[in-house]
Amino acid sequence: MTPPIDTAPTETPTSATQILMDAPALDAFMAQAFGQPLNWTIERVDLDGVRVRQPTTQANSRPGGTVSGPTLMAMADGVAYMALLSRIGPAALAVTSNLNINFLRRPRLVDLVTDARPIKIGRNLAVIEVSVFSDGGQAEDLQKPVAHATVTYSLTLLGSPIESRTIPEGATEA
Repeated sequence: MTPPIDTAPTETPTSATQILMDAPALDAFMAQAFGQPLNWTIERVDLDGVRVRQPTTQANSRPGGTVSGPTLMAMADGVAYMALLSRIGPAALAVTSNLNINFLRRPRLVDLVTDARPIKIGRNLAVIEVSVFSDGGQAEDLQKPVAHATVTYSLTLLGSPIESRTIPEGATEA
């Protein structure tokens, strides 16, 4: 006789459903881990993810008066990393194993606003969804992303495993 399949697994709260690092803690960790403060402002850290703003300058531009692809990729990776750290705590050895980015429209040389949301934080991998916007001060600027990325981090170098947890859309669990 085959044992019945448990269709309603019980879940206990894990670090994936709590904020373990707030904006000041993330700022301090990133400055220490990378040896310098970032030119980014963390605007929000909550269960919906992390929002970061970066002013752009000519150093971020490419011919044609637009923001360079490497600038957008750095924002996607960096903010996804912060979204992960906000859930698992300070872990310098969570390393990028994949970054897939789609450039959706021409970004203007204005502030970049990046939203990152954990989709799944598992034992060995974490997957973060990222949207990057050009914010020139218009209401519609934060409605149409200029880039969309999915970033995967390897957690195998961290030592102790993290309990697998899928983050539900619109999670409000504290």
